Amino acid sequence: MVKRGPMTHVVSSLETPVIDLSLLSCGNEEEVKKLERACREWGFFQIINHGLADDLIQKTKAAIADFFKLPLEEKQKYSMELHDMQGYGHFVVSEDQKLEWGDLLGFSVYPFKHRNLNAWPTTPPEFRDVTEQYSAEVNRVGKELLGNISLMMKMDKSSLEELHGELMQIIRNNYYPICPRPDLVLGLSPHSDSNSITILLQDEVTGLQIRHDGGWVPITPMPNALLVNIGDCIEMWSNGKCKSIEHRVVTNKHKPRISVASFIEPAMDAYIEPLDQMVDCEQLRVYKKIKYGDYFRNYLEKRLEGKTHTQFGKLENE
Repeated sequence: MVKRGPMTHVVSSLETPVIDLSLLSCGNEEEVKKLERACREWGFFQIINHGLADDLIQKTKAAIADFFKLPLEEKQKYSMELHDMQGYGHFVVSEDQKLEWGDLLGFSVYPFKHRNLNAWPTTPPEFRDVTEQYSAEVNRVGKELLGNISLMMKMDKSSLEELHGELMQIIRNNYYPICPRPDLVLGLSPHSDSNSITILLQDEVTGLQIRHDGGWVPITPMPNALLVNIGDCIEMWSNGKCKSIEHRVVTNKHKPRISVASFIEPAMDAYIEPLDQMVDCEQLRVYKKIKYGDYFRNYLEKRLEGKTHTQFGKLENE
């Protein structure tokens, strides 16, 4: 388990931006401005009116909760193999890795050829069908967000999606059990995400915190909203103008917490580098051209160490 160490200042009075996706998709000027501010100043924002049915959201949460309530021997039928990212358990990089206070169930969703159906539970019986429906809707939302970020970056709406090559989607279902000493351990250590954007579904228990203005800001879940954060790829494509922000999960001694993280990321052979229109006299080129697969492998070697992994993608003079 990861020990917390000294607590950093936690800010309770700030709220992340909230964006109406239905208005954003129609080109509403106010929502476009909100998106730009969120990407440049926060790196996180919540979206409402995203088109996912409330019933599907509730079924998704229930299916995940029911899986993690299963006896350990049942869950272990879907255990990850060493150095694999699909299945139940913890993704272990090295023998001396410290484990967080939580369990996960992860697998690849898109493209279909990367699916390992042995990692998809058949219990509870509705799990696969609900996950399939939810993931398809998140894929739609992810593409819509990429399109609007493309417009914000002065490109055609399809540009960012095309830069991804074969767009990948990974799902990570998280369960953080009650912790008797939340002052000593974290559910998830501080880090930024290596991918393009992450779309998170949370239950009603607050646990996620993001780094903002030198402190940690708790994210209070909004009913049926989705939380979106900018990943390293968007930061690199934007030459640092959009921010990939550190975040962490704190533990709770009163209630367990579940969340569903969907990672939208480029194909492993896609190249990431600052786009020409993002480089100017105020912001010289910060990142080098790098293959995403190389960046991702380096990320795994240094995972959950704040943003130290991003140095791998930066120019040497930075």
